[in-house]
Amino acid sequence: MAADGIAMRLDAKTAAPDTKATPVPAEPPRPGEKTEPPRDAAGGGGGKDAPPLERRTSGEDFRDSLGRGLATVRWNLIAVGLFSFFINILVLAIPIYLFNLSDRVLTSRSLDTLVMLSLVVLGAIVANVLLDSVRRVILMRTAVEVESKLGGAVLAAAAKAAQNGSVREFQVLGDLQQVRNFLIGPVLITMFDAPVGPIYLAVVFLIHPHLGFIVTGSCIVLLVVALLNQKVTAVPFGLANAYASRANQQAEAMSRNAQVINAMGMIPEGVAIWGKETAESLKAQVLAQDRNIAMAAISKFARMATQIAILGWGAELALGGQLTGGMVIAGSIVASRALGPIEGTIEGWRSFVQARSAYARITSLIVNSPLNQDRLRLPAPQGRLSVERVLYVPPSTKKVVLNGVSFQLEPGESLAIIGSSGVGKSTLGKMLVGSIVPTAGNIRLDMMDLRNWDVRQFGESVGYLPQDVQLFPASIKANIARMRDDATDEQIFDAAALADVHEVVSEFPQGYETVIGMDGGPLSGGQRQRIGLARAFFGNPRFVVLDEPNSNLDTAGEVALGNALLRAKQRGMTVVAVTQRPTLLASVDKVLILNNGTVQAFGPRDEIMKMLAGQKQAS
Repeated sequence: MAADGIAMRLDAKTAAPDTKATPVPAEPPRPGEKTEPPRDAAGGGGGKDAPPLERRTSGEDFRDSLGRGLATVRWNLIAVGLFSFFINILVLAIPIYLFNLSDRVLTSRSLDTLVMLSLVVLGAIVANVLLDSVRRVILMRTAVEVESKLGGAVLAAAAKAAQNGSVREFQVLGDLQQVRNFLIGPVLITMFDAPVGPIYLAVVFLIHPHLGFIVTGSCIVLLVVALLNQKVTAVPFGLANAYASRANQQAEAMSRNAQVINAMGMIPEGVAIWGKETAESLKAQVLAQDRNIAMAAISKFARMATQIAILGWGAELALGGQLTGGMVIAGSIVASRALGPIEGTIEGWRSFVQARSAYARITSLIVNSPLNQDRLRLPAPQGRLSVERVLYVPPSTKKVVLNGVSFQLEPGESLAIIGSSGVGKSTLGKMLVGSIVPTAGNIRLDMMDLRNWDVRQFGESVGYLPQDVQLFPASIKANIARMRDDATDEQIFDAAALADVHEVVSEFPQGYETVIGMDGGPLSGGQRQRIGLARAFFGNPRFVVLDEPNSNLDTAGEVALGNALLRAKQRGMTVVAVTQRPTLLASVDKVLILNNGTVQAFGPRDEIMKMLAGQKQAS
C-alpha cells in the first residue's frame, strides 16, 4: 500500500494527498512520568478539543485529472483548428499570385503591379509561417501539459492495479508518451488541414465546374481508399500491438529474473519465448503495413492522376477559350492542396489508430481505478483487526485458496500464522494489508472494512514486509522513510532503532546515505529484509504484517527480530507474522494454524503449542 501513497505524490496537480507526517507515538510512560493527552491523526489533542473529521480531496482531484487533461486538449485543439483554417486560407495567396502574374502582369507588362502583388503575397507567406509556428508551439505545449496532468494519475492507478501482481498497467505510461508524440507529430496537423478541403474544392469550381468535378471524383476515391485502409489494417495492427505487449512483458520477466536465468542457463528458453511473441507481432505488423502501403500507393496514384487530368482538361478548355493558362496552373495548385491532406491522413493512419488505442487504455485505467472513490479521513486507527468468514478464489484458477477464515485481534496483540507450504498463509497476509480483495467476507481495521479506508491514510497506518523484499534504487534513509520527502531524521532513526537495524546500517561507509542499486546491492538478502522491516515500522503504524520476516536472517537477525516484536508490542502495535520457524513463536501472543485454506486452530500461543506437542506425541 505504500506504493499507492508514493505514486499519488508524483504529481501535485493530479493528486493532492495529505503529506503531513504520521506523528510518532511516544514510548510507554515510566512510573512517575507525566503523560500528554493522546493526539489524533490530524495532530490535535484528544477529547473535546479534537478537530473535526477532515474530508479528503485526493479522490476528487484524481477523478478530475482526466477531465482537466481533456479540457486542456479540447480548447487548445480548437485554437489549433482556427489557426489551421487561416493558414490554409493564406496558402491561396500563391495560386492567386500565379494567376495574376500569368494573366495580368505578363500581358500588361506593369512593373508596379508586379511589385505590389509580390509584396502582398510575401506578407501572406510571412503570416502563414508565423501562424504555422504558433500552431506547432500550441501543440507542443498541449502535449507536455497533457502528460504532466495525466502522468501522476496514470502511475498512481497503475500502482494500485498492480497490487494484484500484474505489472501490465505500467505500460500505460508508454501509451501516454505515444499520445504525446501524436499530438506533436505531422499526422495531426495534416488532419487539421483536411477540413479546409471543401474551401479549396469550391475555389476549383469557381475556376471551372469541369475541374471541380474532377477533383470531387478524386476526393471520393481517396475517401473510399481511406475507409478501406481502416478496415483492412485495424485487425492486423491490433494483433501486432497485443503480441508486442506480451513480448515486452516477457522481456520484463527476464530482467527481473536475470540472475536465475543466467545461473541455470535459461537464456535460450527465455529468448525463444520472447522471440515467438515478437515474431507474431512483426508478422501482423508487416501484414498491416503492406496493406497500408498498398492503400497509400492507390491514393498517391489517384492524386497524381488527378493533377494530370486537371492540367490536360484545363489545356483543352484553354484551347477552347474558356480558361487562361494562369487559371489552369492555379486550379492545379489548389486541387493538390485539397487532395494532399486526405492522402497524408491515409499514410499516417497507423499513427492515429495507435494513438486512439493508447488514449482508450489511459481512459480505461483512470476511470476504472479505485482511487476515483473519495474516502472519509477517519481518526487514527488503534489496531483492532477483525477477519470475518473470508473466502478467496483467484479469478485465474477458480481454486479455493482461503475458505471461511475468521479471527480477531485486539490492539497491541501479536499473531503468528503457521502451516505447511501452499495453504494460503502469504495470500492471507496480502489480504490483511489490502493488496488482495477477498472474494467474500470482510477484513476490518477498527470496525471499518479495508476497502473503505482512504488509501493514503491506510498506507500510513499499516506496515508490511512482503516475502520477496524489493527496495527502491535510492538511499537506505529514503527506503526506510518510504520515499517520503517530509520524513524527519528522528522518524527514520526511530524506525531503524525499532527494527534493531541501526548497527547494520552503521557498518556501511556512507551509513544511511548508502545508495541501494537496482539489484539490491550492496545489501545482502538478510540486510534487505531488515531494511524492509524498518520501512514497515516507519511512522509507528498501528497494524503491521510480516510475511516470513526471518526467512533470510541469521541467528543475530532473528534475535533482533524478536526484540523488534517486543518493542512493537510495547508501543501498542498489532502485529501479524507469517512464519514457518518456531523461533518466532516465542515473541507472539496468539497462533493461527492454516490447513488447506481453513483455520485448523486459533488461540493463545501456549495453548496451541501444547496442542501441537500433544499431537506430535500421539503420532
